Amino acid sequence: MVQLNDELLRQVQMIQLELLIEVDRICKKCNIHYNIIAGTLLGAVRHGGYIPWDDDADVALVRSEYEKFRKACIKELDRSQYVFQDHRNTKGYRWGYGKLRKKGTLFLREHQEHMPYMQGVFIDIFPLDGVPDNYFLRSIKNFECFCIRKILWSRVGMIAEKNRGKRQVYKVLGLIPEKYVFRYYHRMIHRANCKKTRMVRILMFPTPNSEYGYYRNWYENSMNIEFEGKVFQGIKDYDSYLNFKFGNYMELPPIEQRKSHPVSSINVTKANT
Repeated sequence: MVQLNDELLRQVQMIQLELLIEVDRICKKCNIHYNIIAGTLLGAVRHGGYIPWDDDADVALVRSEYEKFRKACIKELDRSQYVFQDHRNTKGYRWGYGKLRKKGTLFLREHQEHMPYMQGVFIDIFPLDGVPDNYFLRSIKNFECFCIRKILWSRVGMIAEKNRGKRQVYKVLGLIPEKYVFRYYHRMIHRANCKKTRMVRILMFPTPNSEYGYYRNWYENSMNIEFEGKVFQGIKDYDSYLNFKFGNYMELPPIEQRKSHPVSSINVTKANT
């Protein structure tokens, strides 16, 4: 496993900043509404840029805007430098959201070395879909999301999981053909957006709160926010959002919780030549 020292981590962050700038450029040109979210928004508010130990960046768009962005990348993305990946254009890609990657780099997450697609430094591009306003139905939806997500994760879980019994379960789940899983996922997307709901979520990413969703109006109302000396779109009511997601977000976590993701191999040198 590669140890991300301060210098190497900063190089990764600067490449991700470059990717954020490309997202912002495309969205402005094509009138697409997006927000920086999660730790990226927290970093902007608390640090004026990256959380010092953070090694990723997150952008979210409601489903209709995500689809506009995905299509805009076909014509507008600088494909000499970047690639946009999701399960519809990248063979073997098993995540229910997109990634924008920098060509000429390598950023292999631990236990994902065998995944059959280019794995450069990236930022996550998340679609937000509606979830039921009724809490009981939203809880059921959360379980459905969990099940499909674990099936998609199985090709990694069969290697990464330490428990032998769970590894065997993942191996069985990994036998389910991707086309059937994603066919089901697309039906989930359709059902989620038949009507406008009060809450939304990333269907194929954990939602670690007891509400199993986030308020839609947070993502619909944005403002300019500075991040690493650049201006991006972020949630206007960031205080409510960050309190909801992190609690007392201005308080730094204990040192033992200030961790980056495990990385088995990394190369950022080409990006700087």
